[in-house]
Amino acid sequence: MSDLTEPLGKACPQCQRVLAYSEFHRDRRRVDGLAFYCKACANARSEASRRKRGIGPQWPVQLLQALPQRPRQRDGAAALRRDTRVPPAGRYGVGEKEFQELLAEQGGVCAICGGADPQHLDHDHRTGWVRGILCFNCNGGLGQFRDSPMRLARAITYLRGTTWQRALIHPGVYQMCSPTRGRPPSRRF
Repeated sequence: MSDLTEPLGKACPQCQRVLAYSEFHRDRRRVDGLAFYCKACANARSEASRRKRGIGPQWPVQLLQALPQRPRQRDGAAALRRDTRVPPAGRYGVGEKEFQELLAEQGGVCAICGGADPQHLDHDHRTGWVRGILCFNCNGGLGQFRDSPMRLARAITYLRGTTWQRALIHPGVYQMCSPTRGRPPSRRF
């Protein structure tokens, strides 16, 4: 008898329709395990929120669904972003030929750490002149230090003064020591 009184779906509070459970996104935090609004209403609310905040339109759902699926990618958006990004060789007046020549001068590695396959064209933000080709981490590190040699020098001084190092006290016997800090190293390692 309870089968006749239970609804065959869930009501969406925005569109006031009773829809099948498959028309709602999953949400583990809610008691029924389903999102509050149906998929269509949730998408409309998200789009309205993005417009209100001045964020441009999102990729059309049909385009995302047409992309080939890759392992660990749910919507293929990362593949779309990777395929449509501006290649580094097209920036700062450097063509593909110049990019490859500069990379060959560097030996095909990052100009700072020597890591393989660098893809970021580093440039001076004041003059716009290209300085070299860096890996993602080195390029981001320079940006975080705002291209300031003084900040980088202070970071080097800080690391030298606080980093625990092995000191040889007897052949084959090392002691961990720090020049300025008295705390022992972390046990996590």
